[in-house]
Amino acid sequence: MTDTSATEPGPPVREPVTPAAERAMSAQLGRPLRGAEAVAHRCPCGNPDVVETSPRLPDGTPFPTLYYLTCPRAAAEVSRLESAGLMREMTARLADDPELARRYRQAHEDYLRRRAELADVPEIAGVSAGGMPTRVKCLHVHVAHALAAGPGVNPFGDEALASMAPWWQDGPCVGDDDE
Repeated sequence: MTDTSATEPGPPVREPVTPAAERAMSAQLGRPLRGAEAVAHRCPCGNPDVVETSPRLPDGTPFPTLYYLTCPRAAAEVSRLESAGLMREMTARLADDPELARRYRQAHEDYLRRRAELADVPEIAGVSAGGMPTRVKCLHVHVAHALAAGPGVNPFGDEALASMAPWWQDGPCVGDDDE
């Protein structure tokens, strides 16, 4: 199911973490997958590229990052945007654009709601990820949230996605033996 001709990253999914998906995401991350609840998005190449993670890891550690970008090519694209100063520019816009700040707060609330559907973890109550709702601290989180939730939910995730080169165009980042 490789579609290297796609021009968009595709819709969100919520699929079980099969053994094949776990192998692929572990290979992408270069370490064992921890606390995976679901595959939250699949790359047009067919591999998972976003994992939904439990708000409490198996060892009991609170983990506020619900959506985690697993694809190393997508992560490299996001890092390129971060290095270019995009987070600083986005944070500055929050102070000048009340409508953007309102939409960003809604993204924060969406993130918290989705995480609460999995578990209540008092230690991270009210804490989302990526600096929400007052600053932009990690575009990787915002891109993962945008891919997992779909367009229109996270304004900065949507903007970053629109600025990213199509990371899937060279085919899968990990081989068929991983997925």
